[in-house]
Amino acid sequence: MPADGTPITDDRRGAARLAALWARGRNLLGTEYAIMGGAMSWVSERNLVSAISNAGGFGVIACGSMGPDLLGAEIAATAALTSKPFGVNLITMHPELDRLIDVCLEHRVGHIVLAGGIPPRKAIARVKNGGAKLLCFSPALGLARKLVRDGVDGLIIEGMEAGGHIGPVSTGVLAQEILPHINEIPVFVAGGLGRGEAVAMYLEMGASGCQLGTRFVCSSESIAHPKFKQAFIRAAARDAVPTVQVDPAFPVIPVRAINNNGSKRFIAFQHEVIARFRRGEIELKEAQLEIEHYWAGALRRAVIEGDVEWGSMMAGQSVGMVQREEPTAAIIGELVSQAAAVLSLRDGGPAAE
Repeated sequence: MPADGTPITDDRRGAARLAALWARGRNLLGTEYAIMGGAMSWVSERNLVSAISNAGGFGVIACGSMGPDLLGAEIAATAALTSKPFGVNLITMHPELDRLIDVCLEHRVGHIVLAGGIPPRKAIARVKNGGAKLLCFSPALGLARKLVRDGVDGLIIEGMEAGGHIGPVSTGVLAQEILPHINEIPVFVAGGLGRGEAVAMYLEMGASGCQLGTRFVCSSESIAHPKFKQAFIRAAARDAVPTVQVDPAFPVIPVRAINNNGSKRFIAFQHEVIARFRRGEIELKEAQLEIEHYWAGALRRAVIEGDVEWGSMMAGQSVGMVQREEPTAAIIGELVSQAAAVLSLRDGGPAAE
């Protein structure tokens, strides 16, 4: 494959089939390829986001815990690096969610992704009335139908194979549960995707595009610390495991990460916080926030500072398919080539000869 990531294929049949399968996704995003970049805190910032968009995909800024001013600066910096469409991922539980939406609209961000919980109807209306396209996550068919009724423009279904905070259901099961029944709007599949053949499979099942995060961590444009990238390159799929919930009476959303001392420390930290809660030293919500904040600090230590022993190594199970550091355009080009080749094979094209 050329260094610029241009797909190597003279197979027009496979390429045409691919273009048809994800046409709705491309139209919604305004991109050449319906490949979204997963919003990864500290990783999905201006450099990686603009690189994904410039390569024909759809980069997404991870707002995370940013305040309005910081988010506004990040959007402006990203816009200075690309003239292509990109979006912003906002966490629904953020205390300044309404203001963050306004910042996106003020900067004319065309697409907003609401994540981390069921989006309030007020937030949905704020995005839609501001003229932006809205995408939301759905972990179940019932919620997917509700979000369609609420007027969202696209859905993302993400299985437990993904990195970071995860739900209890695999990508394959979610796809079977949701894709046959949601036709009104485009649906993007995420969680454990690492090769174009898998992307093609979900497109044939009815998806309009895909979202990948882990594959882009080791791109040349990613600002992740060299030690963080090397840990990804060395890791196998089985190394990315979900964190343990130590007390069923004290629910904690599991986080999938490469196992290290930081993951082990998280178990002890949960015990400490729960003990303080039961002694009446802190309220339930405060205790839950302390546990969530553990990951915010630990993730920065790993991604930015290179603390791969005690920091958080959030990664999806597709980490086993991360083999080297390479340009973002090469990653996207490889995904597109693989998808087109397998589609041609199924249609009896040149690749089958």
